[in-house]
Amino acid sequence: MTAAITAMITAVVGVLGTLFSPFLAQRLTVRQRAEEARLVGEQRKFEERRAQYTAMNRASRQFHTLLKDALHRIRDDVYTEQERAQLEEARLDHRDRYAEAQMIVPERILQASRDLNRVLAAGDAAIKRLDRGLARDGESVERALEDLRAADPCLDTMRELMRQDLGVTD
Repeated sequence: MTAAITAMITAVVGVLGTLFSPFLAQRLTVRQRAEEARLVGEQRKFEERRAQYTAMNRASRQFHTLLKDALHRIRDDVYTEQERAQLEEARLDHRDRYAEAQMIVPERILQASRDLNRVLAAGDAAIKRLDRGLARDGESVERALEDLRAADPCLDTMRELMRQDLGVTD
């Protein structure tokens, strides 16, 4: 009787195994695909954020550089329409990179960018007034250059926060 029961149990387990193996294989495949899709999504988001950080950093630094260059050219009385257009293009690029970033980067990065933008926007406004001969009391190229130096720590802070967010460590 024991051998018959053992044979019966073995047969039932074999049949159940045969019936359930495709189901179990399918469930395992679905889980693997879901995990792969999750990993691909995370990688895509990481790459998107990294590309956005690179664009924001580049645009901010370019705008800053062109602001300083404009001040030097105004001081030397060699500021031309080409430089004005180049500066305006950099300002618009800087603005566009920030606008693109608003939906994908953390708030602390946006705040660092806003802090930087305050300095850059003030420098841009001063340049426009100086260029048009409408300087405010006490406003000069030297003063504007000195005020623009406040952008350096803001640029460094923004870059460091971006690197931290991407997991870059020294």
